[in-house]
Amino acid sequence: MRVKCVICDIVESINNDSPQAKKLRNRPIHTYMCQTCYSRIEDRTVDRKNTGNFKNNKPQEEKDEYI
Repeated sequence: MRVKCVICDIVESINNDSPQAKKLRNRPIHTYMCQTCYSRIEDRTVDRKNTGNFKNNKPQEEKDEYI
């Protein structure tokens, strides 16, 4: 399967039977990112977390005391 990176527009081929290819075929909301872009974003995110200015925007789960 030929896929295109969303960030750098490089066209790569991945195995048709891989779980990633299945996700891309069956769910159009999923996008492909090449390994270089993925690692670059991962490194920059880790650097931002280490500075202390990184805010995680996940909603806090409310714990019900009766459950």
